[in-house]
Amino acid sequence: MIADLDQLEGSNQTELEKNGEHFEFNAPVTEAVSIGNTVVVGFGDGKIRFFKPDQKPHDIQAHSGVILCMVKAEDYILTGGDDGRFLQISMDGEIEEIANFGSRWVDSVAAYKGDRVCSSDKVVYIWSKENEKKSFTHQSTISGVTFSPNGKHLAVSRYGGVTVWRREKNKWSSSNYSWKGSHGKVTFSPNGKYLVTSMQENQLHGWRLNDKADLAMSGYPAKIKSFNWVGDTPYLVTSGASEAVCWPFDGKEGPMGRKPVCVASGGKQYATFVESLTEENAVFVGFKDGLVLLSEIDEKKNPITIRNSTGSEVSAIVVSETRAHILIGDIKGNVTWSSIRPQQN
Repeated sequence: MIADLDQLEGSNQTELEKNGEHFEFNAPVTEAVSIGNTVVVGFGDGKIRFFKPDQKPHDIQAHSGVILCMVKAEDYILTGGDDGRFLQISMDGEIEEIANFGSRWVDSVAAYKGDRVCSSDKVVYIWSKENEKKSFTHQSTISGVTFSPNGKHLAVSRYGGVTVWRREKNKWSSSNYSWKGSHGKVTFSPNGKYLVTSMQENQLHGWRLNDKADLAMSGYPAKIKSFNWVGDTPYLVTSGASEAVCWPFDGKEGPMGRKPVCVASGGKQYATFVESLTEENAVFVGFKDGLVLLSEIDEKKNPITIRNSTGSEVSAIVVSETRAHILIGDIKGNVTWSSIRPQQN
């Protein structure tokens, strides 16, 4: 796909800009996920919009306030909002309310097969395949939840570190990974050996799970709003700097004692969103001024301009699971929806 997109360079307007559809929804794009050839987008006004090839987007009113979090779960999505509702939404737009916490926001959601998880305040709630409900209270407000690749562990980030819950036959046991400060988004490496969080202090922190060895990844000039695993190495690619910062997680030590690879420079603009190109060692990088670049994880390669600057911060980039379409959203509610491949004459 990189080779196909290479021919897009050399014109003032990119192929995506010329052939894509552009929408103004007047509410910030807060979340977006892909299921098959459909991209589902959440907005600051509580609406969910479905984007499908060769169809006009259609919407449903899911929440009465901002959609704070969204995750794909098999053939449906889970959402949480500042209206306190935790919802399951089908691709047909059917809404099932799993829980309603009233004035307490649903801050994060996660899913693994039939398990559905959300957090509200200091409590994480788990609904199993059998609709059994469990809840675990933590020492401070929860910022992020995620399952390990095999679904055996659930990581819960909070102030002071991460609590990792291990699934056993009839119970869950916990282990704490501590580091002073406020921890936000949380992710497991694809092989399940590492755990990484973004922090309020403009840095990443990580742990090697088998011995709790600490990984400090600092030096960012801005808050890390987005990260994503890219390629077979793999790299953890992050926003928060004028380039996409790519930390290598191969070998026994991962990024310990190693420098990151930095690609896709935005000049004076900071990257605000990153999205991997599946099955490619490449990443889409969105910036504060709306610019979107595509780059291989190789400092010797020049990035390709996918979309020029628009003046509005990129808050979402999603490639459809079929790898045929891309959606770009920003904090003003503007959406670009386009085929990802150049059209043939």
